[in-house]
Amino acid sequence: MTGRYIAIIGDIKSSKKLSDRKAVQNKLKRVLMKVNEKYDRDIASKFTITLGDEFQGLLCNGKNIIKIIFEIENCMWPIDIRFGIGIGEITTGIEREISIGADGPGYYRAREAIENLRKNEKKKQTDTANIHLVSDIENQEAVLIINTVFTLLCTIKESWSDRQREVILDMLEHGDTQTAVAERLKVRQPTIQKILASGKYYAYKEAVDVLEKILGEINWNDI
Repeated sequence: MTGRYIAIIGDIKSSKKLSDRKAVQNKLKRVLMKVNEKYDRDIASKFTITLGDEFQGLLCNGKNIIKIIFEIENCMWPIDIRFGIGIGEITTGIEREISIGADGPGYYRAREAIENLRKNEKKKQTDTANIHLVSDIENQEAVLIINTVFTLLCTIKESWSDRQREVILDMLEHGDTQTAVAERLKVRQPTIQKILASGKYYAYKEAVDVLEKILGEINWNDI
């Protein structure tokens, strides 16, 4: 079936420099299997490793793009991954079980997004995102806003200490109160409050919520 889809290409940064590349690839396989199962209803073609350090998948809607990307990113931490998102048609047949062989503008734009990230990294820009969206939608201002928010989120994440990351990811995953997080992590609630404030958790969460709302409400097939 052809039509407009959301293609995602993931690329492990500096993969050739990894001390145990095979172990990282095996971990990535497990993470992708988990994502494929958890977000089955959103996936048109399951996330698949296509090269040693790359993987791709195809979504039929934008409802859980952010959750999917962040889950892969957080599960693979501290391995750095860049993500290219492409919105567009897939002009070939689509294999549900494996994202290999499908082709079309959706994947071309995801590849373009990855290349844009690589170029920005080479320029050594101060604020460089690890997620980029390319689409042919008429409202390119919306795409610009989305990519700007991706950059701001990346800037916040890169400022986190290991402890801040642990607390913030726990908060995001469970959506609980500070008291509940404190009980799980066996610390006092004021400690959690301090960590969330120093890690700019609430600004980060608000930006994530806005992105999810925008990407979830757009009917890509009507654009």
